[in-house]
Amino acid sequence: MRHRKAGLKLSRKTSHLNAMFRNLVTSLFKHDRIRTTDTKAKELRRWADHIVTLAKRGDLHARRQALAIVQEKAVVHKLFEKATERFGSTAGGYTRLVKIGPRPGDAADMTLVELVGSEAEAKAKKKAKKKAPAKDAPAKKKAASASAPKAKAAAETAAAAPKRTPRKKAAPAAAPAEAPEPEKGSAETPE
Repeated sequence: MRHRKAGLKLSRKTSHLNAMFRNLVTSLFKHDRIRTTDTKAKELRRWADHIVTLAKRGDLHARRQALAIVQEKAVVHKLFEKATERFGSTAGGYTRLVKIGPRPGDAADMTLVELVGSEAEAKAKKKAKKKAPAKDAPAKKKAASASAPKAKAAAETAAAAPKRTPRKKAAPAAAPAEAPEPEKGSAETPE
């Protein structure tokens, strides 16, 4: 009987299993999304939700517990700083699993694991990028208007020029025949 033994074995020893999931959860919080097999993703969701719950709690003991699992200090510090604003309103379900089809080599079902709050940050970054070029828009208009006559003239000459028909590929030319070298005693060689 396997009472009180939650989690998958995945045909690995305990030390290997723990090391693998520690690596996966570290990569997930470092990059906000990772690609892994379907069964590993389902188990990784448990680990990630536990770490986010610790980060939302935010006290010293929770930070030390998270550092015992996540392998990079910088990742833990970043997570604890942004956890309350990113995951504060939700009570669980911090990850999303998206099935992406079979892996080319062995046809294992692959899944994209991503943190739920990551799309809000991506939208904020896009908005910031759109606002930044707006300041430079008048300068770009000046540059565009200065180069507009040149571009217009180039377009007119291209329109007026006759269109070429594509060339047919010629057969490779035969190598030129080499002329025989004159002999030393012959009359053709100047001395």
